[in-house]
Amino acid sequence: MKIGFIGTGVMGTGMINNLLAAGYEVTVYNRTKAHAKTVLENGATWQDSSKEVAQASDVVITIVGFPKDVEAVYFSDQGIFAGLGTKKTAIDMTTSSPILAKRIANYGASHQINVLDAPVSGGDVGAKNGTLTIMVGGKFDTFKKMEPIFQAMGTSIRRFGEAGQGQNAKMANQIMVAGTMTGMIEALAYAKTAGLDLDQMIQTIDGGAAANWSMANYGPRILKDDLNPGFAAKHFLKDLRIALEVADEMHIELPATQKAKDLYEKMVDQMKLGNLGTQGLIKLYEK
Repeated sequence: MKIGFIGTGVMGTGMINNLLAAGYEVTVYNRTKAHAKTVLENGATWQDSSKEVAQASDVVITIVGFPKDVEAVYFSDQGIFAGLGTKKTAIDMTTSSPILAKRIANYGASHQINVLDAPVSGGDVGAKNGTLTIMVGGKFDTFKKMEPIFQAMGTSIRRFGEAGQGQNAKMANQIMVAGTMTGMIEALAYAKTAGLDLDQMIQTIDGGAAANWSMANYGPRILKDDLNPGFAAKHFLKDLRIALEVADEMHIELPATQKAKDLYEKMVDQMKLGNLGTQGLIKLYEK
């Protein structure tokens, strides 16, 4: 099975490398070819557009930045749907809008193209190690056929229902992450100001009821002043905005998520630190 992959950023690179290691033939495209250098050295093949990737592939996977990027990758003149043949499969693994996921799936259904939305969680570490959590929406038969591909990239793989439900599951996930990220940052800020040993504090939290992925993975990075993106803050802010927009459509209030969005807006929009990792929120608490 020939796989096309569009998006060779931090996440895409790790995912492609795992597909290659699993023996898949992978063709790639990225807006900046230099960012594909690692996967090309590892055996991936380059094409000059999303359309050409689609023409060369049985399955096309996308993981790009924002919903507008997803829309362009699928619907532009040089996009996936301009090149993907009938009976082929498109899988969008970007964290994007459930509404857009349904639009892509509806277009696919009307053109005999299989479509799944399958956003991921696990950050750069999960992408590199092939331990991503993958949340899938779309037809059950398509999901089962694509499951071996997902298994090359992740260890926790679940289908949540029809088109868009993978994205809804990811929104719920990101709402949880918002709480653990803000909690981690404020716990460390408090502990530092109180004069506590931060290494001991992280170990203590990881051993008790407050244990969480954010502290275990990002806490040590913060202590090393490593704010490089495993997941960029600008993309997390995008996720929180989508979650709140969909929540508004469903007529539910998420005040804690709204507060997290406000904090990340200050970091990304006011302080212009959106290219830092999500752990860069610590900058708001530095004197």
